[in-house]
Amino acid sequence: MTKDQKVVAIQEIKDLLQDAKVVYVADLDGLNAAKSSDFRRQAFKQNIKVKVVKNTLLQKAMEQMEGVDYSEMFETFKGNSALMISDTANAPAKLIQGFRKKEDKPALKSAYLQETFYVGDENLSALANIKSREEMIGEIIGLLQSPIQRVVSALQNKPETVEAKAEEAAAPAAEETPAEAAPEAPAAESTEETPSAE
Repeated sequence: MTKDQKVVAIQEIKDLLQDAKVVYVADLDGLNAAKSSDFRRQAFKQNIKVKVVKNTLLQKAMEQMEGVDYSEMFETFKGNSALMISDTANAPAKLIQGFRKKEDKPALKSAYLQETFYVGDENLSALANIKSREEMIGEIIGLLQSPIQRVVSALQNKPETVEAKAEEAAAPAAEETPAEAAPEAPAAESTEETPSAE
């Protein structure tokens, strides 16, 4: 690779990293051409950009990036490296996990997301369990809709409630009649007591 080619390659990596919020570096070594192509195809469907890169060029590109210090990831840049860029935090981890059900690779080398570094393949399941922005929004919408659904349900059941209240109102009226008769009975007793006291 000539010096000019290296400069172009570094610039391509920098362009990928420019506004990236989710950066994974994976080891695809050991995947044959068909499996590697399948992995890329699945990544493309999930809007994950995959680029096989030279470790030295990846490190140089990351060193030139402003705003994020990627140095924690550099120690993992050994062997075959594939840069994975996504908008969804857990998408690359889920893709790797899904692929690993049949294969030993890809393996996670390191990742940077939500301003945190994850170094080592042992972090793969933790990364896969991170809720994506869309999942979190869905949960929030579900929580917000829950009280609204209760109100709508209550309003839809309002005729039944009105009938039930009408029945309740009629029932106490029927009960009030014996209640009025009850005070008369003690009054009668007290009048009986008065003459006996005389």
